[in-house]
Amino acid sequence: MEALFPAAATTGDVTVRVSASYLPEQSEPERGRWFWAYHIRIENGGARTVQLLTRHWIITDGRGARHSVEGEGVVGEQPLIEPGASYDYVSGCPLSTPTGAMQGSYRMIGEDGRLFDVAIPRFALSAPAVAE
Repeated sequence: MEALFPAAATTGDVTVRVSASYLPEQSEPERGRWFWAYHIRIENGGARTVQLLTRHWIITDGRGARHSVEGEGVVGEQPLIEPGASYDYVSGCPLSTPTGAMQGSYRMIGEDGRLFDVAIPRFALSAPAVAE
């Protein structure tokens, strides 16, 4: 699993795995724009269904500037994740530097109505070096 998803964090019964890849076809380094896609897998290892309600990202660019992004759900959904099941989605992140990092958390609710936060592990965004 580490080869496919090099970053992982487990909070309680929920594991979040992340893989990021640089997209040169959507990047324009000459205009100061680099773009990555990231693939997230959320695994429910518990005995109860959970639902993802909101997301909170902290995006840090190569200059150390931090941006906070919050919103409902992920990719327009607030998925229910059954016990033993997982939910995958892919999204993207542009930066004005060729390196950076992302991390954050999801706010979830259990079927007992209890709200809890699940950590999204920190992962690097790094464009390959371009020969001059």
